[in-house]
Amino acid sequence: MAEPLFTPEEQKKFDAGIAEILSHYPSDRKSAGMLPALRLLQDLKGWLPPEGLRLVAKNLEVTPERAYEVASFYVMYHLKKPGKYVIDVCTNLSCSLWGAEKMLAYLEQKLGMTAGETNEKFTLRETECLASCGTAPCLQINEDHHERLTQAKLDAILARLS
Repeated sequence: MAEPLFTPEEQKKFDAGIAEILSHYPSDRKSAGMLPALRLLQDLKGWLPPEGLRLVAKNLEVTPERAYEVASFYVMYHLKKPGKYVIDVCTNLSCSLWGAEKMLAYLEQKLGMTAGETNEKFTLRETECLASCGTAPCLQINEDHHERLTQAKLDAILARLS
């Protein structure tokens, strides 16, 4: 028999969270709660497992395919289990002009992985824009923003993660 998706405590949090989310929308518009419901699931599990997507879909009265479509559209949602630290490196124009590719290459060398790969500790991703053009280059680690990066700053940030 398959292991349950949630621990009893997580199940209580999920049920209460879904009830709270749905209280903000008309009963015939439950699907409008999709983004916060996906966020709730990811906050509880660290990613969006398929059985969790099915449960979100059931609660919002949409198809599992619709939940997957929405989840796969946004980079903030993880459809595969990420490493403990998700590092998103902006390589859009402003960051590129300030050395984002060199910064990404340096991270790849330091972490022993290439962008798009995941291990137990890190998920390294190249992303389009983190809205920090005036303070480029930048990256986010688990949604914590870091700007005006240099190799020395990267080394200090990585040392704090060890």
